[in-house]
Amino acid sequence: MLKIDDLSLHYGHSLILDGISMEARTGEVTCIMGTNGVGKTSLMKAISGSHPRSGGAVELDGEDLGRLPAHALAAKGIAYVPQGREIFPLMTVRENLETGFGCLPASEAFIPDAIFEMFPVLKKMQNRRGGDLSGGQQQQLAIARALITQPKLLLLDEPTEGIQPNIIQQIGEVIGQLRDEGKMAIVLVEQYFDFAFDLGDSFLSLRRGRVLLSGRKGDVQRSALLESVSV
Repeated sequence: MLKIDDLSLHYGHSLILDGISMEARTGEVTCIMGTNGVGKTSLMKAISGSHPRSGGAVELDGEDLGRLPAHALAAKGIAYVPQGREIFPLMTVRENLETGFGCLPASEAFIPDAIFEMFPVLKKMQNRRGGDLSGGQQQQLAIARALITQPKLLLLDEPTEGIQPNIIQQIGEVIGQLRDEGKMAIVLVEQYFDFAFDLGDSFLSLRRGRVLLSGRKGDVQRSALLESVSV
């Protein structure tokens, strides 16, 4: 389980996140929602170590993570799929997947069959360069690469952005499957409201870098959540 207490983050002298506290439980999808520019991606960067936070505490499964850099947090079990995917365009699909081996002991440095079962298109395209894939296929590759690391916490930043509807459905099914397996906590940043609401177990709505609304699905009215993320 992820636990965040009073997290703040600055870019230079600008306060971007102010006093964020939240939990993301193992076996659940926690959705971070809000309009553009409210700090959703900044929160993901702070959790993953991609941008150092200014204050607050982050715990994973009861362990205080301190201020470890991104590569050390990845080794602790935090996998981040950033907005824009950031796959390696000149490397093959297989080579992209193998970059996840850096977080694993040598005995576990292989691509599990489950990866290709979740994303069959990647098996067919193992020898294709990442840059030759469509946007939706690259998104599947980015998620698969993160799963190679066997994460305890999976961070997904806008996985449906610019993706064709049939692949959005496939990605939703994979997220649901991962949640139901109960091996990781999933934090999902998503602007596609229906996609997020259908998958989410709990919700956190941000506005101007602060928590505007939070709660579990059974305690949050859909209309109130929708209003909180509307311009």
